[in-house]
Amino acid sequence: MTFPLFAGIATPEQAERTIKYITDHFLKPGGWVTTNQYTGQQWDAPNGWAPLQWITYEALKKYGANELANDGARRWLSLNENVFNRTGRMMEKYNVEDLSLDAGGGEYPVQDGFGWTNGVYLALAHELHGS
Repeated sequence: MTFPLFAGIATPEQAERTIKYITDHFLKPGGWVTTNQYTGQQWDAPNGWAPLQWITYEALKKYGANELANDGARRWLSLNENVFNRTGRMMEKYNVEDLSLDAGGGEYPVQDGFGWTNGVYLALAHELHGS
């Protein structure tokens, strides 16, 4: 949904509608949910994935929705930190709706320590905190 904004090809009107929709339907306590479909598959709700957090963050910033971008990034960073403090691990995906859970669903068990999770965490932390 945010790829046209990420690529900079959305008109201002399209971006405005997309930003409102993301705010109303995709922003969850732990960041942005990937879809609003609950199929039990790994890419669907309630899961959020690091690469899509970064794409959404950058897309929103590109169209001036800085407050929303920063809010979603803070939520994602907090979730990553809380799960790490509970488990000692970074995960490939996270449950962005129920912060007491890690993640689940899909074709295989949740994987630990994905490079994209680590990289997005560090990039967002640098964006928000300069560290």
